[in-house]
Amino acid sequence: MAHIQDVAAYILDKLGPTTAMKLQKLCYYSYGYHLAWEERQLFPERFEAWANGPVSPALYAKHRGRFQLQAGDINGDINVLDEGERESIDLVLASYSDFTANQLSQMTHAEQPWMFARERAGASPMERSAEPLTDEDMFEFFDTMVTAVSHGEEG
Repeated sequence: MAHIQDVAAYILDKLGPTTAMKLQKLCYYSYGYHLAWEERQLFPERFEAWANGPVSPALYAKHRGRFQLQAGDINGDINVLDEGERESIDLVLASYSDFTANQLSQMTHAEQPWMFARERAGASPMERSAEPLTDEDMFEFFDTMVTAVSHGEEG
């Protein structure tokens, strides 16, 4: 099974230089859509409901203190990703890579997985929270998004 650093390395390889926050959000969207499309985890690492949106502490530990990242900055093995995993990430990059880190962060604030985790934690808007986002909430949200798109509705 791939790990988040493998997905992050793949994204940086495909996208080029990007901010750490944007990388976090692209990993989050890759995970969520992959869960809905393939009905399996993209990687075992969890996301937490931090103030600026979903963040993987495991990935954060790899880029802490860095604003900008580029290919090679995250030590991961892109060769462990299978065809379905690469396809999920590629589709997310095609749809989300033009958004800024702040736009992606704002988008996650309006989405149920992050909002539900913040509610469970009782966290105020800028309060720190280590509350995990659940696969159940993520699957339900992203499956609804996929279904809406496949039926020509706006999500």
